[in-house]
Amino acid sequence: MKNKPLFTFVSTVLLATPVLADGNRKPNIIIIITDQQQAHACAREGFGLNTTPFRDSLASQGVWFDKAYTSAPACVPARISLFTGRFPSAHGVRANPTLNSPDIRPGDDLVHLLDAKGYVTAMVGKNHTFLNKNNFDFFRDYTGTRIETVSDEEKEFDTWLNNLHHKVELKPTPFPLKCQRPYRIVTESEKWIESLDNTNPFFLSMSFPEPHNPYQVPEPYFSMFPPEILPPVHAGKEVLDEKGFVWQFTRALGEKGFPNYEESLPRMRSDYYGMLRLIDDQINRFVSFLKDKNLLENTIIFIVADHGDYAGEYGLMRKGAGMPDVLIRIPFQVFGNGISHYKGPHSAHVSLVDILPTICDATQINIPSGVQGRSLWPILTGKSYPSKEFESIYAEQGYGGPAYNWNDSIDFNHGLRPGVTFDELNRYSQAGLMRMVRKGPWKLIVDQDGNGQLYNLLTDPFELINQYNKSKYKEVKTEMLECLVNWMLKAVDPLPLPGGDYKQKKLPHNFWTEETHSLN
Repeated sequence: MKNKPLFTFVSTVLLATPVLADGNRKPNIIIIITDQQQAHACAREGFGLNTTPFRDSLASQGVWFDKAYTSAPACVPARISLFTGRFPSAHGVRANPTLNSPDIRPGDDLVHLLDAKGYVTAMVGKNHTFLNKNNFDFFRDYTGTRIETVSDEEKEFDTWLNNLHHKVELKPTPFPLKCQRPYRIVTESEKWIESLDNTNPFFLSMSFPEPHNPYQVPEPYFSMFPPEILPPVHAGKEVLDEKGFVWQFTRALGEKGFPNYEESLPRMRSDYYGMLRLIDDQINRFVSFLKDKNLLENTIIFIVADHGDYAGEYGLMRKGAGMPDVLIRIPFQVFGNGISHYKGPHSAHVSLVDILPTICDATQINIPSGVQGRSLWPILTGKSYPSKEFESIYAEQGYGGPAYNWNDSIDFNHGLRPGVTFDELNRYSQAGLMRMVRKGPWKLIVDQDGNGQLYNLLTDPFELINQYNKSKYKEVKTEMLECLVNWMLKAVDPLPLPGGDYKQKKLPHNFWTEETHSLN
């Protein structure tokens, strides 16, 4: 068993056992995470390119959500939310540089909870969390340059990739598919699973660093979606004047990072969508492996992303400014053991923070105090649930303090970093606080200065027409503000518990709503 120096167990889970209370073997759990993937860039949502045919085919074999949101549009806060079931304001990691200091109770992250229940655990791919190799039975980190390579060709590719400095490659990647990180991550994951003796169930976090920049892709994917066939963007750089300082700064920073920014956007989009297809083929390869090994019938698989990418919208690439749906709405689908087959997207509004309590329900682990997500297990298994519980969802952005503006002494050097070209997540783009709520077709965003944005996503999916101060939408605005206040109260960290005879009430599945009495 691996060493866990970070924690001394004080968990309510006292006995590690690979068998559920009903006598059945516990399911294997796999979370497949992509980095910076747009939710809408798939044929099942009407996108004009066939970027994810295999994942589209899986959608009818499980449950997928088109109103799924990250907890925050940045890698580290979002990933820590996934592993803790807590929003960034509760776990305390509101920006990438603070990844090693989450505020959670010892042993209450997903990996330690499953380990305590007898699971063999692995992380293969991009980590970008507070967890490390001491917390897993098997660990291969593909974060940044910390990659364990095998062959000389892989080493050469990794050097080439790092030397791109997060830019856009205008030519096909001069290395074969087998050097790409998604391919290698799948290969390592398969080898690890084959090494297991099948005594215990396993948990695997298989985390692809792509389609995150640098934007590059080998043939045949480079030529699969050439610039001339791409669907046009819905908004160009002309909208940045209306969007405000942080959006304008993000564009200006990119232009300073490399002067051919505008000319690179079409090829960047082509590389991005080609990488989506490459990843899709590798997921297909991995699921076929599980099927061949007769593992699918007792495995639950989540396919999600940590956040999205502008991918050319608003004249921008990467991420950084604001909370548009291209950044905060994420792909989210579940299939496998015990999961219902649901036609079309499910109407529930869900979040990355809901994954931990869902897995706790699936494996009969008590959901720890301090977890703010709600279990999706009733939805996934076709059981009844209170519809009000999932009629809206919430997200956060910003590390705090007043927001910057053009009246401040802006130093672009804080976003222009050697070896990175430009860092879109910086003191200016991430300052301040923003909170978002989505309910039905409406989306509300409010910042620390009281500035509001209100959009009807059915008629304005790229959030170009702000209805916040329009008198005709006064009632909608009031309803959405009330919804936001309700979510912000729920997002307040309940830890530490008060103790004494103050016992916190808990509803089944970590719900807040008591609408039905037939929940299992």
